[in-house]
Amino acid sequence: MKGIILHGGHGTRLRPLTHTGPKQLLPIANKPMSEYCLESLRTAGITDIAIIIGGIGSNKVQEYYGDGKDFGVKLSYIEQDSPKGIAHAVRLCKDFVGNEKFVVFLGDNIIQKNIQDYVSDFVNSDDAASILLCEVNNPSQFGIAEIKNEKIIKLIEKPKNPPSNLAVTGIYFLTPIIFDLIDKLKPSWRNEFEIVDALQMLLDINKKVRYYVITDFWKDTGTPEDILQANKTILENMKPYFYGTKDDDIIIEGNVMIGEGTLIKNNSKIMGPVIIGKNCIINDDVCVGPNTSIGDNSKLSHCKIKNSIIMENCEIDCNIKIKNSIISSNSNISKKTDQDEKIFLLGEGTKISL
Repeated sequence: MKGIILHGGHGTRLRPLTHTGPKQLLPIANKPMSEYCLESLRTAGITDIAIIIGGIGSNKVQEYYGDGKDFGVKLSYIEQDSPKGIAHAVRLCKDFVGNEKFVVFLGDNIIQKNIQDYVSDFVNSDDAASILLCEVNNPSQFGIAEIKNEKIIKLIEKPKNPPSNLAVTGIYFLTPIIFDLIDKLKPSWRNEFEIVDALQMLLDINKKVRYYVITDFWKDTGTPEDILQANKTILENMKPYFYGTKDDDIIIEGNVMIGEGTLIKNNSKIMGPVIIGKNCIINDDVCVGPNTSIGDNSKLSHCKIKNSIIMENCEIDCNIKIKNSIISSNSNISKKTDQDEKIFLLGEGTKISL
């Protein structure tokens, strides 16, 4: 069985974070969100994986993952010239897939459940497709399944009047028959080729589409709020560790992960769940947490940060409170006077003097 990770798109809802690279490389708990997809496939025994790339900074995907050896998988890369929809991206993988069954993972989907059982069930079934559904509060923002007598009777992409609140997650178990149906698709009102429409065509020709309703954490990380929520949940479920060094006068409480070479000093406080990467300096009355990630090689002084993601190589040197923020790598925040609490959404390399 083969795997596909979709790593394209413009990520317009996440600008300016995505001005310099794909959203799927944005870190959650100090790890690119698409790496969680790769790990999920690998854990399920799927190691031959194609990554669909395209858009701004797609070269960064290949630079990060390489041939996949360092991640325990074999990777191929397929270019999508423009974002024409999930079904279009899947169709590009026909030669890669061959006659095998395969799993498609949207690279910005985070799931906190092992998919091994779903993979095993699908491999040993005669299903034409299998999908994971999850109850959501805003069904008009997703592909939605209508269920009757424990069978899917209809799939609709982003309906104005949703027949249910069961969203189609970004994880699809498919067979090669889907390629012939995608070839018959017409662009949707969004001018995209929708995978939900192709799945509906399977139902229309009486092919079996199995579904599972998952209750574990699943998040389509399309907005900053989604990313921060996913960051919080993953941090809560991590095992604590401390590989750095610390002064005697600091306070560490809750679920905390500290990387190698990191120094925590001078009356600082870490309130978990928090992850701090490698070679960071946390000093001078800093308070970090809860629900906060600090990337590698960052330096914090005087500040208070909670419910936020600070990426690698950042420096914050000011008496400021930061919350509900995402600050991209290589950013610098300093100030000359006291300021009130702030919320930031900063693109890569931003410099701010307050």
